[in-house]
Amino acid sequence: MKILVTVKEVAEVDDEFEISGLDVDERYLEYDLNEWDDYAVEEAVQLSEANDDVEVVTVTVGPERSEETIRMALAKGADRAIRIWDDTLADAGLLDVSTKAELLASVVEAEEPDLVLTGVQAADDSFGATGVALAERVGFEWAAVVNDLEHDVDANRSSVRRELEGGVEELTDVEGPAVLTIQTGINEPRYASLRGIRQAQRKPLDVQTLDDLGLDASVVDSPVTLTSMYEPESEGDAVVWEGSPDETADELATFLREQGVVEG
Repeated sequence: MKILVTVKEVAEVDDEFEISGLDVDERYLEYDLNEWDDYAVEEAVQLSEANDDVEVVTVTVGPERSEETIRMALAKGADRAIRIWDDTLADAGLLDVSTKAELLASVVEAEEPDLVLTGVQAADDSFGATGVALAERVGFEWAAVVNDLEHDVDANRSSVRRELEGGVEELTDVEGPAVLTIQTGINEPRYASLRGIRQAQRKPLDVQTLDDLGLDASVVDSPVTLTSMYEPESEGDAVVWEGSPDETADELATFLREQGVVEG
């Protein structure tokens, strides 16, 4: 059995930052593994540990910088990794859902996985649609916002619980090959051990270009254009009191009386 997990490196912004053109200035950015993808990797690794002959492969669309994040997924138990990038993607700027789905679909068609796991969304652009778009592109069954998963390897069938609107949950079976988008809280992602980190340096990491995937530059054509970036005005300011509990309690009580929340 082969499980393909989509992994994304996302930017995290400091509390204080500056915008440069159409992006946050690079000086204020730090990069890490997308939180939702971390849960997807853990779910795949747990399936690998519970069953014989299961290979976990990660796929990332990102520049060379993202290899540190990719190696972290390998250190947590993935067997090998694929990174998609070239000059055309670098020059494209914003990659919309359609482009990402097309890129990932080419990998799915080449790898022929039995199961594809993605995070529900990415912490930076928060499109929340790539996994479902990928499933539609490759013709797989799918289930979104999965918060519990049991997979029958022999039958290639997943029994899932998924979140719906209004706090409703649905129990359903999904026949493989399938795409499942994984919700946070489905498991407890492990920390990468020192042994795992050392092993990750020796695991295969294959870099593929658009040519390698059989795609051309038209894949980045998009009706979506980023026109501006700005910090929205705050509707209110937070008040922070420092000091002992007794001091801050008195200040909070005074503030609430001034605001008319409580009667003094």
